[in-house]
Amino acid sequence: MTALRPGMPGATRTCPHCAETILESAAVCPACRHHLRYDPAGTVAPTPDAFSPLRVEGSIRNPADGEVWEYSMVLTIRNERGDEVARRIVGVGAMQPDEQRSFSLAVEVAPAIGKGHGKRSARH
Repeated sequence: MTALRPGMPGATRTCPHCAETILESAAVCPACRHHLRYDPAGTVAPTPDAFSPLRVEGSIRNPADGEVWEYSMVLTIRNERGDEVARRIVGVGAMQPDEQRSFSLAVEVAPAIGKGHGKRSARH
């Protein structure tokens, strides 16, 4: 969790459903997709200005005549200077011969709404 004050762009909280760290501004948890705010009109939806400037998809297949493979999916985030901001193991597993795994990564961004909008105080 970040040390940013509540309401600041980049401030985080814990999803009450899956315990992932998410943006405080999120109406829907991006991890478990549970709704986080009551909306009597049923209008809570992703921010219309949100977009995905980065999307990568790929797969690996263990050859039929191969050995069992183990894998770790590692995600690393770096800032503009190349300093590591975060590093997480997203998932691990094993693949039997002739098994395949597909992986996808999407970075979703939207304009920050709240106090301090437009300032460079959020460094993540």
